[in-house]
Amino acid sequence: MIEVEKIRKEVINALEDIKAFDIVFFDVKKITSIADFMIIASASSSRQARALADNIESKMKQLKIDILGVEGKTEGDWVLVDLG
Repeated sequence: MIEVEKIRKEVINALEDIKAFDIVFFDVKKITSIADFMIIASASSSRQARALADNIESKMKQLKIDILGVEGKTEGDWVLVDLG
């Protein structure tokens, strides 16, 4: 099983590859049981937001990380990629 730190680095790299900005990492494991961390990033357009999600999905599949769900990608105003 891949370690959480590796996943964090790969997600941030995937965001940086597509020029996301305002990337923020939150360690939430002490305040919630649903996640260890959350990463929030901004995109300049809905097209870029979809590309960011696609790139994260692609990188996670290469690492054999299950994607539990993707929400909001059709509209692209916001996108959530749930890696569990």
